[in-house]
Amino acid sequence: MTLLQLSVVVPSVNTLRDVQDCLDRLDSQRADVELEVLLVERQGEMTRKAVRESHPWVRVLEVDQLTTIPQMRALAFEAAEGAAIAVIEDHVMVPDGWARAMLTALEDSDGVVAGSVDNAATETLMDWACFLCEYSHCLPPIGGGKVDWLTGNNVTYRKDLLGRFRDAYQAGKWENHLHEAFKAGGVDLVCHPEIVVGHKKHYSFGEYCSQRFLYSRSYTGARMQGQPFVKRFVFGAAAFLLPPVLFYRTIKSILSKGRYKGLLFKSLPLIALFVVAWGLGDVWGAWFGPGDSLAKVC
Repeated sequence: MTLLQLSVVVPSVNTLRDVQDCLDRLDSQRADVELEVLLVERQGEMTRKAVRESHPWVRVLEVDQLTTIPQMRALAFEAAEGAAIAVIEDHVMVPDGWARAMLTALEDSDGVVAGSVDNAATETLMDWACFLCEYSHCLPPIGGGKVDWLTGNNVTYRKDLLGRFRDAYQAGKWENHLHEAFKAGGVDLVCHPEIVVGHKKHYSFGEYCSQRFLYSRSYTGARMQGQPFVKRFVFGAAAFLLPPVLFYRTIKSILSKGRYKGLLFKSLPLIALFVVAWGLGDVWGAWFGPGDSLAKVC
């Protein structure tokens, strides 16, 4: 039996078109790497049937619609058979040679490496505004080598390293929780910014505002859970000041890259509204907890 080199985890939470495009790109990786793709699918039987017909080599792991993305990733980590495990999203487009580049980078690391993220949804200003708001810090050029953070949708782990930190990835939290556990355990986070994937996600205005709110509510709600009421109230009140801070950081980050300046300035009115939704999610999460927001993030 051939030893699998790489397992690729893909949570399926968006459209069938997104999933099919993502899997088509992953299919090309099989030419030079022994890999498996684990599609953790919560959209329903129509998507599952279509994938099994068009990409029969993909392992489809079925979950219900309330399963969160962190839970989907954890389930796939348990099922993966590769010596290394990569995580992307169902709307991430990997370039030719991506799998081989990830495995090569992993050889000289403590067991975790990640790349950078560029925009592949370029048809409308809305597409650009959504991407620049959310991914300014992941946009190349970014610092390489040992870093303090890694993106969660272009990252690869050695399976034996994940086994040592099972409690962290089973906690039902976003990847930053796992990465912080690595750092606390003396594991270096290593970035290879030259390994770039494309983020191809199309949003409507309302959908993106909702997603920014839900994500920040889920993150802050989980972070503040169990804290005294006074601390939660003060944190939530302070979060009303976040939108201008987020707005400034986004602009500063993109300008520092020396790219997309014209698109940034055209996008500023939309980004200003997006960061308001982002900040309100933090307020709501601090005051009222995460609710079911994490299960609605896609």
